[in-house]
Amino acid sequence: MAKPKPSKKWMEDHLNDPYVKKAQVDGYRSRASYKLIEINEKDQLVRPGNIVMDLGSAPGGWSQVLAPMVGDAGRVIASDILPMDSIVGVSFLQGDFTDEAVYNAILKELGDDRVDTVVSDMAPNLSGNNTTDQYSSIYLVELALDMARNVLKPGGGFCAKVFQGVGYEEYVKEVRQSFSKVIIRKPAASRPRSREVYVVGKGFKG
Repeated sequence: MAKPKPSKKWMEDHLNDPYVKKAQVDGYRSRASYKLIEINEKDQLVRPGNIVMDLGSAPGGWSQVLAPMVGDAGRVIASDILPMDSIVGVSFLQGDFTDEAVYNAILKELGDDRVDTVVSDMAPNLSGNNTTDQYSSIYLVELALDMARNVLKPGGGFCAKVFQGVGYEEYVKEVRQSFSKVIIRKPAASRPRSREVYVVGKGFKG
């Protein structure tokens, strides 16, 4: 099925979006960079020296801000089905992380280390069918949570974009089972009419 073209209204909103313009000025690849910056300012998920995994990383808006957050003593391991231009301080593995070969490559990159924080700004390719798109979105964040459970160290953190709708409440309950504290964030850079929120988990129970 062909991917639906953005509406004229969406294009106008995008071009007039102050965060789109700010990203161009600041040299960020995506307006989404500001979402992670705000979340980290509030929740301190990422600190210098941390090992962070960025799932669904292309085009690199989150990896771009994660690299300086962790600094030279830290590591960022990023993965996406789509290609991503290189970023200093980021190890990128292209492919579907649910494929055994890609998953094993990620584990090899980690070595004996465990991850401090897993982040995911993934979203499905939209079909135009709201019900189908919502199920696809929930499926992706469940995969991100599964990965987090496999690689996080005890006390680690998690942040994933979730769209409110069918399956949302159940997903938040799932996250609460694995983390001692769960917070729902709606960053200023997230468009007000968007159903997206960010589920933040702190204190991974292991």
